[in-house]
Amino acid sequence: MKEYQAVILRFSRHAHEDEDALTDLLNERSRGGWEPALITQDATRVTVVFARRSEPDR
Repeated sequence: MKEYQAVILRFSRHAHEDEDALTDLLNERSRGGWEPALITQDATRVTVVFARRSEPDR
């Protein structure tokens, strides 16, 4: 079974800060075993849906 997590990142007026924020988000989730499953973008924000295998219930 999989579990999912959605994150919405709003853009600022500073491209470098946006790049850092997105990089930090991807690195943080990767350390927790999450992988990007879907990424969408519009003029003001990016939405990233992460997925990972969940532990079976015991």
